[in-house]
Order: sequence, then C-alpha cells, then structure tokens
Amino acid sequence: MKWTVSIRARAEADLAEAQQWYNRQQPGLGENFLDEIGRAVDILTHCPDLHPVYYRGFRRVLCRRFPYKIFYRIDDDQVIVFRVLHARRDHPQHLPG
Repeated sequence: MKWTVSIRARAEADLAEAQQWYNRQQPGLGENFLDEIGRAVDILTHCPDLHPVYYRGFRRVLCRRFPYKIFYRIDDDQVIVFRVLHARRDHPQHLPG
C-alpha cells in the first residue's frame, strides 16, 4: 500500500526557513537539505507506521545527514506532516495540541 503524504503549511514554512539558512551557510546546501527531507518523506509513503508514537499521536522520523526531525500523524490512509524541526527544537510545545 502506498500512503498519501500531505505537508501542513507550518511544516512548509519550517522547510523554507531551514533551506534558506543552509543556503546562507553554503550555496546549494539548502537544496541538499530538501533532497534529504524528500527521501525521508518518500519512506513515509511506504511504511509510516515503522516509527513509534512519540507524543500525543505524533510520530517522528530522524533525517540522516541533517539534524532535523519530521513530525507526523497517520490518519486513515494519509500521512500528515505537521512540523520539520531542528533537533534542538524537538519539544512537544512546538507540536499542535
């Protein structure tokens, strides 16, 4: 079964902010960051239940190359990405109630 992944506006903003930051550090690094996130999201389309529940129904997947975590929920046949946070900002207060 292939799951549908939707990315909430706040997660899109997280991605844009991180991409800009990485591009300021080194041109093109922001695109590498987005590629890494894309690979992680692609995994979610095949096996989102691979990751255990972390907090109030949220699951998280850790990126390999960059210190970011993708927070998502499974709703029927859909995976909803709520936030993409730097590991230092990984705190439940950043997740919707």
